[in-house]
Amino acid sequence: MEAEKPQICSQYFREGRGDTFDGMSTDRLKLEFLEERHLKDIVQLSVLEIRHKIAELEAILNSDDEGGEWKTRYETQLELNDQLEKQIVSLKEKMEKIHGNPSGRLSSIRVYEQLPVEALNTLLKQLEKEKRSLENRVKDSALRLEQESKCYHKTSREHCTYLAERSQVSGSYQVSKRQQMDQLPRMKENPVKT
Repeated sequence: MEAEKPQICSQYFREGRGDTFDGMSTDRLKLEFLEERHLKDIVQLSVLEIRHKIAELEAILNSDDEGGEWKTRYETQLELNDQLEKQIVSLKEKMEKIHGNPSGRLSSIRVYEQLPVEALNTLLKQLEKEKRSLENRVKDSALRLEQESKCYHKTSREHCTYLAERSQVSGSYQVSKRQQMDQLPRMKENPVKT
């Protein structure tokens, strides 16, 4: 039956009848109309199913739990970056003071020479404490960076999985669409079943 349709249509166009359906029975026209209506219903159903699946996937993607967590991490990282930039600026200023003025270096050394041993020991303890604090901050930053890297890779894998699911859904939609289209010739052969 499917092979007959193009032949019939091409026969009408060759004969110069254009879009008229002279010579076709009303039963044949009704059958064609029902088939077209059925195809339209199938397409509309498929579109609704796809829209529903897209809405589900977007809801999963935009869930507040994951988004809020990433937003908090991002803001924390921005604060840490600001603090580090301020430290960099202050350290650069100190370096410029030390490198820029040789007499300034000597004067700072002379200040330490004039301090009593107890004050120097206290200053040494304070500097060691600052050193440990800075080392701990570096370790914390390294640990945080490692955790962020793991989270990034996990998110990347989830994204790939999401894309794979999306393509699989799209593929299954195409397969079901082909199956529905393959069933149409059978329905044309037996209009009573439809």
